[in-house]
Amino acid sequence: MPERCGWCGSDPLYVEYHDSEWGVPVHDDKTLFEFLLLEGAQAGLAWITVLRKREGYREVFDGFDAQRIARYSDLKLDRILTDPRIIRNRLKVYGARQNARAFLDTQDKFGSFADYLWRFVDGKPIRNTWSSMSEVPASTPLSTTISKDMKQRGFTFVGTTILYAHMQATGMVNDHIISCFRHGACNELAGLQTRI
Repeated sequence: MPERCGWCGSDPLYVEYHDSEWGVPVHDDKTLFEFLLLEGAQAGLAWITVLRKREGYREVFDGFDAQRIARYSDLKLDRILTDPRIIRNRLKVYGARQNARAFLDTQDKFGSFADYLWRFVDGKPIRNTWSSMSEVPASTPLSTTISKDMKQRGFTFVGTTILYAHMQATGMVNDHIISCFRHGACNELAGLQTRI
């Protein structure tokens, strides 16, 4: 049985997410946008709650198509708020449209959202060497810097803690503890990246 970060426990969905996604460098705009919306939906909740509703989010939010979400009417968002497959919080649901618009604007300005985001780490993941989960921070000065920049660009639900979780999820930072079997694997994946 491989050693894992303690936060994923034994829930199969959590374990699968930990083993296959968390900490893997993501340079695909659509996936980065998906995580942005999901991390925002998580605010105040456990990540497992969001993971259990992830497929529902994919269906309700048109496969995380930012172009379509940016055009949602208030009526469409109000209908979405009645759907039990997602977290039915008005600010978060309306925030998805706001974030889609800010996301598209950022893509236009930087060529891609990945180019915008990864420039904060010079295109290379931060490789931490924590020996226990108690050492892993909830936020960092860098996540605060990115948070402030994104808020200025019109994003919502992008506080420093949410941003740091996004950085962890998308491999901008490797926060697997060093005894976790994914720590070295994610470092190797980071070394294979050829573009930002």
